[in-house]
Amino acid sequence: MKQLFLIAVRNIFTHSRRSLLLGGAIAGVTALLVFLGCLSTGVRQTLLEAGTTVATGHINVGGFYKVTAGQSAPLVTDYKKIEDIVRKTLPDIDFVTARGRGWARLVSDQASMQVGIAGVEMANEPGLPKVLKMKEGKLDDLAKPGNVLIFESEAKKLKVKTGDSMVFSVLTDRGVNNTVDVRVCGIAEDMGLMTSFNVFLSQETLNRLDQTNETTTGAILIYLKNMKRIPQDLDLLRKAMTANGYTVMDSASKAFWMKLAEVNREEWTGQKLDLTTWEDEISYVSWNLKAIDGLTFLLTTVLLIIIAVGIMNTLWIAIRERTREIGTLRAIGMQRGGVMSMFVIEAFCLGAMGTGAGVLLGIAISMLLNALHIPLPPGAQFFTMSSNLRFAVDPVRILMEAATITLCCTLISLIPSFKAARMRPVTAISHLG
Repeated sequence: MKQLFLIAVRNIFTHSRRSLLLGGAIAGVTALLVFLGCLSTGVRQTLLEAGTTVATGHINVGGFYKVTAGQSAPLVTDYKKIEDIVRKTLPDIDFVTARGRGWARLVSDQASMQVGIAGVEMANEPGLPKVLKMKEGKLDDLAKPGNVLIFESEAKKLKVKTGDSMVFSVLTDRGVNNTVDVRVCGIAEDMGLMTSFNVFLSQETLNRLDQTNETTTGAILIYLKNMKRIPQDLDLLRKAMTANGYTVMDSASKAFWMKLAEVNREEWTGQKLDLTTWEDEISYVSWNLKAIDGLTFLLTTVLLIIIAVGIMNTLWIAIRERTREIGTLRAIGMQRGGVMSMFVIEAFCLGAMGTGAGVLLGIAISMLLNALHIPLPPGAQFFTMSSNLRFAVDPVRILMEAATITLCCTLISLIPSFKAARMRPVTAISHLG
């Protein structure tokens, strides 16, 4: 086997021009796939980071409260009791926070817009300071009643800056119009689609706006130490809530506000809990990941076909040029399996070297672009969930892509290698080339 390997490597370097062309093509394909993979991983990480900061926890205990059969609100009543059940049930909690949910019209002196509201208690929000990047003001001021935190795009639409006053206007779940005056305590950097319609408000101010008391919240957001336990923990939580007498809604991969119309049509009153994961709550923006992964799969298929054709043609030419060599090797005792293995090893080595170079090139390009913090136009931010072009390396994914390309190069070489192995020694030796 060692001799076959040495012969294969020697043949690659002997025909250096041909090997460089084919190896370069393999490296280019690999680099492109690694580049797209790093982009997809970067978008996924950004989506997870932004989503689990702005809109959702890893697991959420939300719900709806209906005063009448036809009118509901995204509220959880007596939430401290539910929070105690959560803490006793789940073994791997990082932290738990209660966050208000709602929507209202936010009005400035020059403009207005409909926004989603997250009511927070800053003392229970260790994740926000790590993720939100302030352009103006201080995040800590959000702990003070009457303050609101908005994002750059919202500040431009509303034409406000830090310190300006605005008014929230809402129709409460009791059918009463209510308003609350607020002051902009800070403006944070945009984080893509989800921050274009969300604002943060102190929980106390949100309670005044919605005319609810301190025992009521929008959802209990649960953050785990190990996200791989999400399905298992969700099942544990569902059983625990049912055992404690709570009515739990059927699972549905939708954000809570997408379920409101369905809940309003249902004939029941009182409280129902809704247990969701982060993927359920931001499923409306996860299509961009599917688009990138779909594009990657399509390009992979097309490019692998091109590479396969190139490898087959190269090996056919190599076999024709080395027909007498094959005959000589067969005449001195090399079996058909040895001839076949020689060409397969040659294709494997060429594929391995090409993919290795492509992986290094793809990672280098991705990390260079990531370090440059290239700003993206507003339209592109809807796809990347970030104001900057972001890439991230996923070693497992990259190794799988490299292994797939190398394996395809090896497998496609079996056809011409089998042809070479079937040559008769006498005929091959007498071949004039």
